[in-house]
Amino acid sequence: MNNTSARIGSRRTIGALALAGLLLGPIGCNTMGSMGGASAPSLYDRLGGKAAISAVVDQFVANVAQDQRINGRFATTDIPKLKRHLVDQVCTASGGPCTYAGRDMKATHAGMKISNADFTALVEDLVKALKTFNVPEAEKNELLGLLGPMKNDIVEVP
Repeated sequence: MNNTSARIGSRRTIGALALAGLLLGPIGCNTMGSMGGASAPSLYDRLGGKAAISAVVDQFVANVAQDQRINGRFATTDIPKLKRHLVDQVCTASGGPCTYAGRDMKATHAGMKISNADFTALVEDLVKALKTFNVPEAEKNELLGLLGPMKNDIVEVP
């Protein structure tokens, strides 16, 4: 197991990249609150930082490419650009130092007629990527919770 895999699988790593949204869009920065004056590590830090997030995004995109349910939707997509945006999006959402500079979800997906089934397939591919790197349940759920609300701006067809 390489360094990135070890960090992603550890308790300190950020556990979930459910980019359900992974269909890009700005997400508000979320850092863990503090209790009693002590600041808890951010989700970004618990995930293992940008290198770990990049590894999960790479696996997620590979999963989508193999998924017959939705891979056709990405046939004309600039994949390197998609990956950069996804990494920045997750980094920003999890409290990291990145800045997401892509379009918002609603504008990005307008007119694409994305269905609930499409969105579900994408989330399943993300969860599969997170499981590949043994992201702990707490971090996975926290990340999915940050990304899930994007569904309302992405899905146009019930």
